[in-house]
Amino acid sequence: MSDAKQHNPAKSLRHRARELAMQGVYEWRLSGKNPALIEKGTLAEKSLGRYDMEFFGQLLKGAVAESEALSAQIAPHLDRAVNELSPVEFSVLLLGAYELTHHPEVPYRVVINEAVELAKTFGGSDGHKFVNGVLDKLAAQVRATEVAAK
Repeated sequence: MSDAKQHNPAKSLRHRARELAMQGVYEWRLSGKNPALIEKGTLAEKSLGRYDMEFFGQLLKGAVAESEALSAQIAPHLDRAVNELSPVEFSVLLLGAYELTHHPEVPYRVVINEAVELAKTFGGSDGHKFVNGVLDKLAAQVRATEVAAK
C-alpha cells in the first residue's frame, strides 16, 4: 500500500468512488441504461474494494441527472462538439463539472487533479491534458472567488 493511502484513507475511498462513478457514467453514455440500475449493480458487486458509497451515488446520479446542463457548461471550453468527445473524456468532464458545481467543500484543484488522474487511468494518451484545460477554464467560471484567491 502506498504512503498516500496509509496517511489519508478517506482520499483513497473518494478516489475509488470517483473511478466507479466515471465507469457508471461511461456505461450510461454507451448503453442508455438507467443510472439507478447501474448504481444498484455497482453496490451489489463485492469485488470492487472499499469506496465511499454515498459519494459514488451522489456523483453518478447527479452527473447523469444534470448531464444536459453540465454539457452546456462544458461546451464553451471545448475545441469540438460535446457529442464528439470520447466516452471517457465525456464521463470524466461530466463528473468534474458536477463536482465543481455541487461540491464546493472539495477544493477546485482537488477536483481537477482527480479528473486528470481518471483521464490518465482510463483515457487516451493526451486526454488528461485536455481534461485539465477544460476543467481549469470551468473552475475559473463556476468558482471564480476560490480560483482568484489562489
